[in-house]
Amino acid sequence: MKFTTSSADLLEALNTVKGAVPSKSTMPILECILFERAGDALRLSATDLEISIVQTVPVQFETNGTPARTPIAVPAQRLIDTLRALPDLPIEFIADSDFEIRMNTDQGHYKMVGHDGSDYPELPELEDGQEINVEGSLLSQAISKTAFAVSQDALRPAMMGVYFQVAADDTSVVATDGHRLVELTLPELRDDTEINFIVPEKATSLAGRIVEDDEICTLQVDDGHVSFEFADAHVRARLIDETYPNYKSVIPDGNDRRLVVNREDMLNAVTRVGLYSSSMTNQIRLDITADTVTISAEDVERSSEAEETIHCDYDSEPMEIGFNSEYLTEVLGNISCDDVVFQLSSPNRAGIVVPHEDADDTPGEDILMLIMPVMLNTYA
Repeated sequence: MKFTTSSADLLEALNTVKGAVPSKSTMPILECILFERAGDALRLSATDLEISIVQTVPVQFETNGTPARTPIAVPAQRLIDTLRALPDLPIEFIADSDFEIRMNTDQGHYKMVGHDGSDYPELPELEDGQEINVEGSLLSQAISKTAFAVSQDALRPAMMGVYFQVAADDTSVVATDGHRLVELTLPELRDDTEINFIVPEKATSLAGRIVEDDEICTLQVDDGHVSFEFADAHVRARLIDETYPNYKSVIPDGNDRRLVVNREDMLNAVTRVGLYSSSMTNQIRLDITADTVTISAEDVERSSEAEETIHCDYDSEPMEIGFNSEYLTEVLGNISCDDVVFQLSSPNRAGIVVPHEDADDTPGEDILMLIMPVMLNTYA
């Protein structure tokens, strides 16, 4: 294999696929990226046996007497580190029949040893999968608005992914870790055949890095795998074969206390006051009255405290409720509107956060956030 390309173009493509390269593996070949010729383009592939990424990049192929279509597995980290250290310049890549790799530039040459690409694990192929075409902007929204709430608890594997519920009318995209829950409804994304599946968070994150807002992505799902197909790349992953918890049952329907606040004011105040909360609990206190919310925190161990007051519109009797400042910051940071509504019930019941229904700056965004409170020592 012999080709010439721009070092910057090759590095950009490698940065796309490296997300599927394990940092350490009992199979050394998995720490490589597979180079294959695909017509007039170079196809780069990587996998950790659960998730795989394929990216094509245009190059100028030449012949050097070796089989041009012989795949070669190239050590990923050394190759990427080398290209990062180079300026943007033409680079000649040569791999011989002994899988010895040489890269030449006008500044010097670099040599390493690869592996026989035929020993690289075969990537999964989806058979008879259901295909759904989705706008890149919708897919990006679905991923960015939910990923923060995915659980990291290996004892609850179903919650370690993003749950897609595709139906004829709309699609619900859900994530929860037991402390926070987000349900995003996308009326524009639908399919006549209903299907539910759980995608590992890592796969959605990698797809989110590739997707462009103005492109159409093909979402393909079969019994065991999901594939996000883009113009020059695709991400494939093994689905989480678990039953997603009945998240609807934890969304309270009796939260009749309604608090309306400016989202940015609330977010900034929570962020600042949260710096003074306990490093163990991140607990902040919300003291809510008819027209103000006082946000306070203290850290006894560091003899520090903070308090801020912002304006609000509240329609019930005064109350105090505690939240984890980090969780509340993430919830507020993932709603795109000027004003938000807190639907509350009591200090020990989950609060719901939704966009203000009069907001006209978030057309099409139908999102519900749930956040569990933390118990304050003033509660009886």
